[in-house]
Amino acid sequence: MGRKKVAGLINRKGIWHIDKVVRGRRICESTGESDIEKAEGYLARRIEQIRQATVYGVRPKRNWRLAATKHLNEATKASIKRDAELLKVLDPFIGHLPLEAVHMGTLQAYIEDRKKAGWKKRTINYGLQVVRRILNLAAGEWMDDQGLTWIEHAPKIKLLQEDDKQEPYPISWEEQLRLFNQLPPYLVKMALFKVNTGCRDQEVCKLRWEWEVPVPELDTSVFIIPRNIVKNKKDRLVVLNKIASAVINEMRGVHPEYVFTYKGKPLSRMYNRAWRKARLIANLPQVRVHDLKHTSGRRLRAAGVSFEDRQDLLGHVSGRITTHYSQAELEKLIDAANMVCGDESRKSPALVILRKRNIPVVVS
Repeated sequence: MGRKKVAGLINRKGIWHIDKVVRGRRICESTGESDIEKAEGYLARRIEQIRQATVYGVRPKRNWRLAATKHLNEATKASIKRDAELLKVLDPFIGHLPLEAVHMGTLQAYIEDRKKAGWKKRTINYGLQVVRRILNLAAGEWMDDQGLTWIEHAPKIKLLQEDDKQEPYPISWEEQLRLFNQLPPYLVKMALFKVNTGCRDQEVCKLRWEWEVPVPELDTSVFIIPRNIVKNKKDRLVVLNKIASAVINEMRGVHPEYVFTYKGKPLSRMYNRAWRKARLIANLPQVRVHDLKHTSGRRLRAAGVSFEDRQDLLGHVSGRITTHYSQAELEKLIDAANMVCGDESRKSPALVILRKRNIPVVVS
């Protein structure tokens, strides 16, 4: 007589799958096994896990990789692609571990490996923050059919002290010219827009035409970036000075959806190989993409723009509703934004950048 198959196992394309009701709960999942005996063993373990959870409140063992996958599938944050990149780096170190075994001790190998790879502590901390977020979800929000959280409690994930953090480096007009002359055309347009609006990297890369709002009374337009793209989760008003406006007009008709693209597609970030190559040729290896935002803020301050107006122009958090303005208020912001437009015939505003000791002072 042939071997009797255990009820609840179905063979689909050579792999055994479970379809069985256990203690009132239906299990529908793959065993990942092609061998019937191994599949039966897997089913027996799953039945015992459910019995332990139902009768004794024992949580089933779940590994880190399963939790990371759940996070990527369910998260709605704007930076989820960044999370995916970091989780890919983390996987070789903790992917196979049960959630209960993920803590600062088991994360040391990841930390040391990333230090050797030249990562700044702030970048390493981004990965640790993702780990902390997933563990907190597993301990507080993710529950199974028995009403048990995935883990009983989340271990404390301590971030590294960021003592190697690079200071902001706002660039002078001369440095801007050197850098932008080395950038490819698509990055020049994005960089010009960024340094004249103070937008963040993702606000530039994801800028859509549908967010443009005409202001016919002032013969211009503005952009209102939705809060899910903005770091502080507030709708962001982007005021265009004459340079930013010229960039926008040049990009009209290039792509039906996104303002800035490369080979017909939006960029995920401005910091790429072309940026790194350009800054080396321009002898500005320290300049990051985010320094263009710092440059915009310094130039506004040097031009005498008030603190409140700088907040609104740079999209910083304030107590005001920053997307609702009268015509007079909006006209004032546009005038302020135009005060940082570089002009070859005059070097205004005068921007004095004090560098660290032993580095020459640059006056433009």
